[in-house]
Amino acid sequence: MKDIQELQRLASPTPKPQALAWDGAMLWLSGRDNQRLFAVNPLTWTVGWETATPGTAWGLAAVNGELRAVCGETAEDHRFIRRCLPGHGFDEKFKLPCPDDMGSHLSFDGRTLYLSQWYPKKLIALGDDGRAGRIIQVPHGICGQVFVDGCFYLVTTDAEETTDYWLTRVDPRPATPKIEDLARIPFQARALAFDGKNFWTNHREQDQIVSFARPE
Repeated sequence: MKDIQELQRLASPTPKPQALAWDGAMLWLSGRDNQRLFAVNPLTWTVGWETATPGTAWGLAAVNGELRAVCGETAEDHRFIRRCLPGHGFDEKFKLPCPDDMGSHLSFDGRTLYLSQWYPKKLIALGDDGRAGRIIQVPHGICGQVFVDGCFYLVTTDAEETTDYWLTRVDPRPATPKIEDLARIPFQARALAFDGKNFWTNHREQDQIVSFARPE
């Protein structure tokens, strides 16, 4: 299996970059340890706006001009889905518990928000009330996800302490989803975003953001 084709490796605006999302113009990024959310211009690599997050924002998705975040809150790291309004901040009243109090990354297919659970190896469709709908089981742990052209693209691994990570595609349209590992990611990647042409992920322990080409 070939490695991903790296295009850029950029210094993160924040230490320990964790979550990523693309809204059509800006790359959104969270810091694992400083509990901040940043809007980054990918052309100038400058921060245009930032705000505090309610706890650690583990995952992000752009949703119709807004953001949804998986936030770990309280000393016990309880997981909730939160709503962020760019330019304003987080909505204090919007707080949906994650199913089984678990979840890390998010994607949005234009209608439905999907939550991934790393160790249970699940993609879960969420209703407006946060309740679980369809569940897709995948063969690896999930440490990033994004929805592109009818399919989920995931960052996956079987052993997070190694550098054996993959870009995995899940086509949910068949009754039995089609799952394929497309390329190897040779570092401990976290999160996944797509800007319409290329993918973005984090090399968190190196404080770097990496863009790479979409595999043919």
